[in-house]
Amino acid sequence: MKNTLFATLVLAGLAGGVAMTASDDAAKATQAAPAAEWTALFNGKDTTGWTAFVPDLKGKDQMAVWSVADGCLKCAGNPIGYIRTTEKYENFELELEWRFDPKKGAGNSGVLLRTIGEDTVWPNSMEAQLHSQNAGDIWNIGDFPMKVAADRTNGRHTRKEHATNEKPLGEWNHYRILVDGGRLELWVNGLLQNVATDCKVVPGWIALQSEGAFIEFRNIRLRKLPGSAK
Repeated sequence: MKNTLFATLVLAGLAGGVAMTASDDAAKATQAAPAAEWTALFNGKDTTGWTAFVPDLKGKDQMAVWSVADGCLKCAGNPIGYIRTTEKYENFELELEWRFDPKKGAGNSGVLLRTIGEDTVWPNSMEAQLHSQNAGDIWNIGDFPMKVAADRTNGRHTRKEHATNEKPLGEWNHYRILVDGGRLELWVNGLLQNVATDCKVVPGWIALQSEGAFIEFRNIRLRKLPGSAK
């Protein structure tokens, strides 16, 4: 009886040790699993990964509106159009910095999200506004399906929730844009300024507008979220 009990305890101890080891290994594996990796959409050197659409430059170099210097993507602002990624993205977190030149004055631009269809001046998309003092506003371009706050919406335009928190002209501002399933979040300098829900879920391009004003961008990066199209 004693021998049987001893053998049982030994086996139980071994089983427990194996279970603990397996549990520990699983925990270590979970802890070691890397977070989603960030990808630089702009390499700071050239416009690799981007293409331009500027109707007034048809038959000419449509990238002429854009230049790269000092690690920044610079937009002359005219003619009107945009530069967009060559790859489409569905669910993602996007971060970028932008600023206007105080010597040239305040201006306008925007970040177009889930851009689909043909290239046109105003392509079907969701726009994260960059017009001075209005960053965080949402513009619906081409009747893109989404739900927004009715009390802050006039036609295609949904005003941001809080007063502007942009920095003075010449200083860098930070945009964090979350596009996850049907949800869109616009964060300006760390403050959640706007939300849309029930957005159409579709892979689309990301575009930066040339909209009449000189503007600079840098540190444009993205990480895909679960559920993204392969």
